[in-house]
Amino acid sequence: MWLIHRAKRLAKLSNVNSLKARCKCDVPSTRLKDKIKNGPDLKYFITSSNGISEPVEPTRIPYLPDNINFSTARRKVYFDVYGCQMNLNDIEIVWSILKKEGFERTEIEEEADIFLVMTCAIREGAENKIWYRLDHLRGFKRRRANSKKKDSPVKIGILGCMAERLKEKLIEKEKAVDVVAGPDSYRDLPRLLAQTDSGQTAVNVLLSLDETYADVVPVRLNQDSVSAFISIMRGCDNMCTYCIVPFTRGRERSRAAASVVDEVRQLAEQGVREVTLLGQNVNSYRDVTQPANLTHTKLAEGFKTVYKSKKGGLRFADLLDQVSSVDPEMRIRFTAAHPKDFPDEVLQVISERPNICKMLHLPAQSGSSAVLERMRRGYTREAYLRLVDHVKARIPEVGLSTDMICGFCGETENEFQETLSLMDLVDYNVAFLFPYSMREKTAAFRRYTDDVPDHIKKDRHNRMMELYRKKCQILNDKEVGNTHLVLVEGIDKKTGRFMGRNEFYLKVVFDEVELPCGEGRREVKPGDYVSVRIDEARLSVLKGTALRVTSIGEFYRDLGWADRKLLRN
Repeated sequence: MWLIHRAKRLAKLSNVNSLKARCKCDVPSTRLKDKIKNGPDLKYFITSSNGISEPVEPTRIPYLPDNINFSTARRKVYFDVYGCQMNLNDIEIVWSILKKEGFERTEIEEEADIFLVMTCAIREGAENKIWYRLDHLRGFKRRRANSKKKDSPVKIGILGCMAERLKEKLIEKEKAVDVVAGPDSYRDLPRLLAQTDSGQTAVNVLLSLDETYADVVPVRLNQDSVSAFISIMRGCDNMCTYCIVPFTRGRERSRAAASVVDEVRQLAEQGVREVTLLGQNVNSYRDVTQPANLTHTKLAEGFKTVYKSKKGGLRFADLLDQVSSVDPEMRIRFTAAHPKDFPDEVLQVISERPNICKMLHLPAQSGSSAVLERMRRGYTREAYLRLVDHVKARIPEVGLSTDMICGFCGETENEFQETLSLMDLVDYNVAFLFPYSMREKTAAFRRYTDDVPDHIKKDRHNRMMELYRKKCQILNDKEVGNTHLVLVEGIDKKTGRFMGRNEFYLKVVFDEVELPCGEGRREVKPGDYVSVRIDEARLSVLKGTALRVTSIGEFYRDLGWADRKLLRN
C-alpha cells in the first residue's frame, strides 16, 4: 500500500513539473504567475458555462455573451431621477452603458418597456417620494400585463443609494421590482436586465474600492442644456454619525485627473458653457496615479479627521487648475467641500481664475460645538467661523452656501439657538435646511436615540427657514443697481422672460431684446453670457435689464479684474 501511495504521489509531482516545463518552454521569458495573470478572465468562464465555444473579445464590457438570447433592439427605457446632482450624473453614466448595448430612451411612460428609478436614501422624505413612485409603477406594470401589450411586460429597476440600503425590503415588499443595482453596479445592468427575462429578480449591490466609471463617457439626457455635471470622485471616508453615504456609496476614491480634463474638453467642444465638479468631499480629491511635490495637506487649527490624510498624487487644487484652463470661457463650479480640509491652494486658484465661480459650499450642519462633536464633523463652531473669515479675506467677493440640520439626537433648545446665531453671523446666499431623520446603518443609529420629537423638529425647521428668508432678502436687496454676469439657460416658464444664473447660482430674469454684441446687435440665445443690471430683488430671483452680450474675459476685464486680483495678493 505504501508503494502504491508513493507511486501516485510521484506521478502527480511529475505532472506538475511537466506543466511548469511546458509553460517555460512555450514562453521562456514569462514567469508562471505572469502567464496566469494574462490567462482567461471572468468573462471567459461565464461564457464557457453557457456552452459557448467561440472566442470572446477580452475588452468587451459588460461581459454578455455575443449570442445570448436577449434582444435589446427597440427596448425603450424611461428614467426617473431623485436626489442630488451626483444622481443626475449617475443616470447619464447608466444611459451611456445601456445605449452602447442597443437600448433606446423614451420620455413617454406608455412607450416604456423598462423603468429605471435613480434613488436617494439620505433622508426619509426622499425615500418616501420613491415609495409613492413605485406604487404608480406597480399599477402601470399590472395594467400592461392585462392589456394587448402583455407579451412585452414592463420591467422596473431600482438604482442608486436606496437600492443598496434597502435591497431586502425592495425585493420582499416590492414584488414588482425586477432589478436592484447599487451605485457601483451600473456596468452590470445589461446582464441584470437580461436575467429578468427568465422571470427572476436580478440584484447587484456590491460596493467597490476602485470603481469610478472613469472610462465611461456620460451621455447627457438633455443635450440642449448649457451646463453639465462631472463626478470626480465617489464614496466618502468622513463617517459623520448622521450620514448614510459611506454605507451606500462606499469608500472614497478619485478619478484620474486626465479623464476628468478630457471629459471637460469634450463638453466644451459640444458647446457646454458650465460644468460642476461633483464629490462628497472634493477637497480630499487625490489622483494617486500622478506624482506631486506636496505629500499631504495639513489641517487648519481646530479641525481634525477620523482617517489618515492622503499622501502623494495630484490634489483638488491641481485638478481645479487644469480644468479651469481647458476653456477660459467655460464656468467651473464644484460641490461639496468639507470645511475641515479647505486648503489655501484651492482658495488661491479660485481667486486667480475669473471662470471659477466665487460661490463656495461650506456645509456647517450645526452651529453648536457639542452637536458638531456628536455628528463627528471634525471641527468646532469657532473653527468654522475662523474658516469663513479666512475665506472672505482671500476672496472678498465670495458667496457662501451651506447645509443645516435641526433636531439631531440630543439637540437642546440652547444648542439650536447656536445654529440660528451662526446663520445670523454668516451671510449665506443659499442654504439647504432639513429636519433630522434617523438612517439605519449610521453611527447615530447605533449610538444615539432620536429623541427630539417631530413637532419640535418641524418648529425648529420653520424657524431656520424664516431666518434664512430674512437674511437672503437682505443680501439680494444689496444687489440692486449692481451688474451681474448671467449665463442664459432659456425662457423662464413662469414669467416668459429670459432666465439664467449669476455667479452665485441665483436665478436672474430679464426681457427678451436685441443686445449689443461686438460691433453689432443680435438676439440672445441659450449659452450666451449677458451682463444684466439688477433692478429688483426677491427671495429666490433677481430681475434686471440686459445690457449687452459679453464673455467672461470681457466682463471681468471691464470690472478691473486684474486690479482686484493684485489687491488681494
